Amino acid sequence: MSRATDSGDGDAIVEFRRIGAALKVVAIDPATGTEVSMVGDPRLSRQELARLAVRKLQYVLNKQQQGQ
Repeated sequence: MSRATDSGDGDAIVEFRRIGAALKVVAIDPATGTEVSMVGDPRLSRQELARLAVRKLQYVLNKQQQGQ
């Protein structure tokens, strides 16, 4: 497990799991416990995969805020 930061928007816990020929990336917002996952190409760097997962997490958090 590692920690990634999304350009000042806050921290997210990012976890990588190898599943067959793919890499599952999970991003969790520690403040809300909101979790998103994605499957990525293991040939991409972990930094790039983490950036994409955190971006997806921010999208979900923004959607949740708009729904309130």
